[in-house]
Amino acid sequence: MDLPVLPWNKSNMHMNPVIPARLRVWLLLVFALHGLLGASLGLSVDEAHYALYAAHPALSYFDHPPLVGWVQWPLVALGAPGALLRLLPGLLWLGTVLLVYRVTLHMAVAPGLAPDAGTRLQSERAGCWAVTALLLAPLLHILGIGLLPDTLLMAWSAALMLQTIRLMQPGQVDRLAPWLLLGTLLGLAGLSKYTAIFTAAAVALCLLSLHGLALLRKPGLWLALLLALALVSPVAIWNAQNHWVSFVYQARHGAGSSWQALHLLRFLVVQLLAFGPLLLWGWAGARHVAPGARVLLAFFAIPFAVLAYLSGGGSSLPHWTAPAWVALAPFAGIGLAGSWNAGRRLRVKALFALQALACIGLPALMLSAGMPFLEGKAASAESSDAPNPFADLHGWNAAGARAAALAAQQGLDAVAVQNWTLASRIGWYARPLKVHVLEDRFDQFDLWAGKLPAGGSALLVDWSQLPYETPLGAHGFARCTWLEKLPVQRLGYAVSSFDFYACSGWSGQPQPQLRAAGSKK
Repeated sequence: MDLPVLPWNKSNMHMNPVIPARLRVWLLLVFALHGLLGASLGLSVDEAHYALYAAHPALSYFDHPPLVGWVQWPLVALGAPGALLRLLPGLLWLGTVLLVYRVTLHMAVAPGLAPDAGTRLQSERAGCWAVTALLLAPLLHILGIGLLPDTLLMAWSAALMLQTIRLMQPGQVDRLAPWLLLGTLLGLAGLSKYTAIFTAAAVALCLLSLHGLALLRKPGLWLALLLALALVSPVAIWNAQNHWVSFVYQARHGAGSSWQALHLLRFLVVQLLAFGPLLLWGWAGARHVAPGARVLLAFFAIPFAVLAYLSGGGSSLPHWTAPAWVALAPFAGIGLAGSWNAGRRLRVKALFALQALACIGLPALMLSAGMPFLEGKAASAESSDAPNPFADLHGWNAAGARAAALAAQQGLDAVAVQNWTLASRIGWYARPLKVHVLEDRFDQFDLWAGKLPAGGSALLVDWSQLPYETPLGAHGFARCTWLEKLPVQRLGYAVSSFDFYACSGWSGQPQPQLRAAGSKK
């Protein structure tokens, strides 16, 4: 089956973008399930960190641009619960899927053909498969529940891909409106995450490949560039006021450690598990599009290649590639439609079933904290210290509330933790208490609360899933009094626990020491 494409075929742009009714029902059902799951789980470490952005409005922040905080600010200012905050990523996920469907419609119509009944059906099938591939990508559901910069960048990447297709039509580059929309989208992407530069590079490559250097003579191009720069200017202004800390941090973070092929191999395996092999049909779909449209693969290839290379230094996380996989989905839809129509259905059905199980199983494990499949102890016993990645989503709201109550009882105005990953949840759920991170490093919490001064006091919080030795002596406090333990249980099993200490006489010389496995305080 051949599905050539000419994205600048103007007739394609007037096709009905409405998703078929049956698929609409599935999308709304998944959206509702995202909302229910989000209402049942506590905020993850990253979510809480970005929610704190909204609680501390600023032009930008230490580790990311500001949009992930700005979009939450109205709800946070009104004291909205976490369940309501999580509607934002759900809506962004839904918008991303709808945009991918529209992109696929424009890509799956043969060049020069009017969108008659046959071509409409062909393009709708490809669009439905593209949406299905996204629905069956396990990690994308996590980004549809928790608001991360990548959740925003997914939506902007899909929108930029669609707008690039529009500007690849004859005559569109001579109009100002499409360029202004492109500049707006580029600015929003830049306000979302620094890796948006890779998406911008894909836009430039696509437009230059079609229009050539004559594109540089178009006034709209320069207006779009100026508009994008104006929109991202808060990031530059904030960094200029704060010694360019974000850019220095990102440069060091991206460099990682020594490059190892094993890190890259591990990254690729995790990518396959996180997003599923159905999206790999994008390479089959690329063979069925017109050569001039294959350049749109740059929206996937550029960010994925860069992040894959960075993974060799150990500095790339699985969800960073989500916008790239979203950009591959239209090609995957075309490839899957072709394979299905050609009768090669058994492999597709098998992968469909496996990915569907993964999409069901992952939220179930999140809800249950992995119990009873992961090691745990009965609720009557002491809380389990066994490593459990799903324990991260449970108990922090109770711990934050208890920390606030204990701090008030002890006359303390700050909370202290010994690792920055512990700070955001405590900071969110115990706000407005200040949070000090007792590490010899600089991060966003130092900008918000500063370092705990020598001689200072704080309520120290320790978590059994990342336990530290109680900091006493030359590299800790003069005195720490244990107050109580808060156990966290799920389905009758102990998942983790929190210990609270009233500490005073801080030395100002941190040297956190992880507690040895199996040792007790």
